Amino acid sequence: MESDATQPLLGKAGPRSGAEEPGPSARRPRGLFLAAFAATLGPLSFGFVLGYSSPAIPSLRRTGPEFLQLSDDEASWFGSLVTLGAALGGVLGGWLVDKAGRKLTLMLCTVPFVGGFTLVIGAQNIWMLYGGRLLTGLASGVTSLVVPVYIAEISYPEIRGLLGSCVQLMVVSGILGAYVAGLGLNWCWLAVLGCVPPFFMLLLMCFMPETPRFLLIKHKKQEARAAVRFLWGIDEEQEAEEKECSEVDQGFHLARLKNPSVYKPFLIGVSLMAFQQFSGINAMMFYAETIFEQANFKDSSLASVIVGVLQVVFTAIAALVMDRAGRKILLLLSGAIMALSCMLFGIYFKISLPSPNNSSHPDLLTSLNSESAGANSGLPWLAVLSMGFFLMGFSLGWGPIPWLLMSEIFPLMVKGLASGVCVLTSWIMAFLVTKEFSSLMGVLTPYGTFWLFSAFCVLGVIFTLLFVPETKGKTLEQIEAHFQGR
Repeated sequence: MESDATQPLLGKAGPRSGAEEPGPSARRPRGLFLAAFAATLGPLSFGFVLGYSSPAIPSLRRTGPEFLQLSDDEASWFGSLVTLGAALGGVLGGWLVDKAGRKLTLMLCTVPFVGGFTLVIGAQNIWMLYGGRLLTGLASGVTSLVVPVYIAEISYPEIRGLLGSCVQLMVVSGILGAYVAGLGLNWCWLAVLGCVPPFFMLLLMCFMPETPRFLLIKHKKQEARAAVRFLWGIDEEQEAEEKECSEVDQGFHLARLKNPSVYKPFLIGVSLMAFQQFSGINAMMFYAETIFEQANFKDSSLASVIVGVLQVVFTAIAALVMDRAGRKILLLLSGAIMALSCMLFGIYFKISLPSPNNSSHPDLLTSLNSESAGANSGLPWLAVLSMGFFLMGFSLGWGPIPWLLMSEIFPLMVKGLASGVCVLTSWIMAFLVTKEFSSLMGVLTPYGTFWLFSAFCVLGVIFTLLFVPETKGKTLEQIEAHFQGR
């Protein structure tokens, strides 16, 4: 079993280890923080990719060459192709992370990041723009899988939540960075700026170690011991028995689906990703600028920056309290706030928008700009407050925690495949929600759609309460043992 194999080297107390894991006071984790920072430059690049389309699309329409003037439909594809590329990246990353290792996979991510932005910079037609977005999306998908795994495997329990939450913090920081840079740079120079974080990630990761757990299952005991020394600042002298190392068989076999330490976390991980995307986060982000305009924020670019700042601030708060409050309580609190916010948002639409009397549903953006939508001057502020509370709730829990839990609950033997399926689920759901959101509003009406999102948030709270375990302060081996009933 993987838990037995990793116990001696990682210092976990057990019948054969003979020593307790060194306490926090005995560790000097400067190397750990440096490795975590180097790895999270990947999510920073990923966030920049997500935020790039918001300032780039209007910039292309203003200053781009005539053959790159995007229609509304082309702009929609330009924004959403990233999610399809990321879904493919989840599949590729699930294979690479087990075959090439965590460190090398991270370094390989820089190629499609830089290659994708280079295609955008030199685009001679719209298809080159699409190709660039697909490539950067592919890199984003691989990054969203491998960075949480890398950080979880190099961390010790007392700070794993803090460092794991920094993944989402860097994503929202990248989004904010794209919004702020877009205030002064055109689409081309923005793409040039997008090449900077992956370049520095490649440079720094050259000097960072592979995760000790991955090295151990590859029977590289000396390298694993050196990695522990670099990351934790301790000289771990326990011998890892060759027999224990040989017992670790990394790879997927259908028979392993019968193992509760495999199928239970697998179902939890996929469900968390589905609930995350069905919470309504993409809908909120899609209409953020229009909502701010109705509240007399006429500069839509400034509105995007405000949204980005909200996400960064509350994701940072979540990272700071993650290892104290625990994952489960933050998910419950976050889901409750999001459910209430979506309910209030639905009330806003119910009161402010005219009800259609025929099968053709008015476009929401047109309706929001109609006189009836602004008849009550207090209603736009209800929408702004609802959106603000929603983003606060999402950033506290359902934004960072599903990715953190994905990196914690899967055993080593299936971590690549299981994480890949979770990432694939997340990005396919994101694409479907984004592309079909307008159709959903046509069927359910705007207020009915947001009340549906509210219902999914409530279901997410119930699911968390019944099925999601608390992983705060537990080693990865203890988490696996929990799913096995030990």
